[in-house]
Amino acid sequence: MYERILHTWEMLDARAIVQIAILAVAIFFLLQFLGRSRGMGVVRAFGLVVVGMFLSAQILVSIFNLTVVGRILDYLLATMLLALLVIFQPELRRGLMWLGKYGVLYAITSSSKRPIVDKLSDAAEVLAGQFVGALIAIEREIPLTVYVETGTRVDAEVSPLLIRAIFQKQSPLHDGAMIVSNGRIVAAGCQLPLSPIEVSSKNLHGMRHRAALGTSEETDAILLVVSEETGRITLASAGQLEVVPRENLSRRLAELLESNSTHVREIKEKVNKNQEADRVA
Repeated sequence: MYERILHTWEMLDARAIVQIAILAVAIFFLLQFLGRSRGMGVVRAFGLVVVGMFLSAQILVSIFNLTVVGRILDYLLATMLLALLVIFQPELRRGLMWLGKYGVLYAITSSSKRPIVDKLSDAAEVLAGQFVGALIAIEREIPLTVYVETGTRVDAEVSPLLIRAIFQKQSPLHDGAMIVSNGRIVAAGCQLPLSPIEVSSKNLHGMRHRAALGTSEETDAILLVVSEETGRITLASAGQLEVVPRENLSRRLAELLESNSTHVREIKEKVNKNQEADRVA
């Protein structure tokens, strides 16, 4: 037996090691992919048990040269893969929807803003489905402290449930804006500056859209608006309003938050000119 084990060990060359590494990486990403569902623990545990048992059996087959058992294991593996597709069909569907929602790069890479983006998007999608209005300002480089002071301090983690609770009509803070800074909800019920320009589109009207447009003109913040009348979701940045489909909200919001816009430099130059004019006066 020891001779067989030693012989098997000696057969491990660079090609075999590369193949094992590729299989390990593929299994890891498959478990991560399936784990983004409600049955995360069950999927991972079941997958690890199946993979562990199969690898152990293959090692025994190789050591003791059990060719008949090896063939049976190959058939069992094919049957097991088909069974997994049937058993975990809902999880696979959710995983494919998640992959289509974020794209290949988002599935492979990670970003510090993504957890916040996901939570904001999830809350906005639910509010839009319930036709509950909402206005969320996400701070970037230019501080929104002056607007935070107009509302009620919250200082809480970004949570879809908390966002939905704040914007419910029974909440005393639902009329104002929520401000998110450094990954936390700092205040709610805040008053934002209104744009002097009336929003011409019939689908983009009301105080929330004017406030989002006005704030995006004066700061580099990203504004997320949920229309109470139509349920449409709008993003405002650099003085522009953009209606975003629900399925593309997370991706588009992440793109805007990670983009480097010249809007910040223009605002800072405007502030400096105003300060110089005040000194001269």
